[in-house]
Amino acid sequence: MYETVHPHDAWSRTVFQQLKDAGVTLFSYIPDAGNARLAELAEEDNQTRVVLLTTEEEGIAVAAGADLVGEKAVVMMQSSGVGNCPNFLSFVKGGGFPLLMIVSMRGDHGEQNPWQFPMGQAVEPILDAMGVITFRVDKAEELEGGMSAAINTAFKGGCASALILGQSFLGAKAF
Repeated sequence: MYETVHPHDAWSRTVFQQLKDAGVTLFSYIPDAGNARLAELAEEDNQTRVVLLTTEEEGIAVAAGADLVGEKAVVMMQSSGVGNCPNFLSFVKGGGFPLLMIVSMRGDHGEQNPWQFPMGQAVEPILDAMGVITFRVDKAEELEGGMSAAINTAFKGGCASALILGQSFLGAKAF
């Protein structure tokens, strides 16, 4: 049997370990090529759980619930899903709970699908308007520091934070 090598394996393993070291045990996500390997790693690990979401804003509710029972969660989504979240993001500030998001971008560097550009351009302004502190990764050397900053902002600072993985880091999709 041949084992397939996932294109995002190396960085996903780094991020997964950082999240585990920070005490994150719950990984909620909408499937996307940018977060697929990270979700697989969480699924394979006996100390973490994954929750497959039907819509992105559900992940914010899952993170709030995790915080209420003393656990830590991460919400993973593609950039287009950020548009579904503003109403739920208002609960983060009002409820005063930490939120950690990982957003894999579309609609930026090298994008070939014109339908992805409008939301790609709106991601950071929407998150900023909703009080989410963003940390963008466009180069491999920015990953560990960006993830660490996002983790600390959420779980030590008690704020909402998002690690944004740009297409210059992830690679542009042809569809």
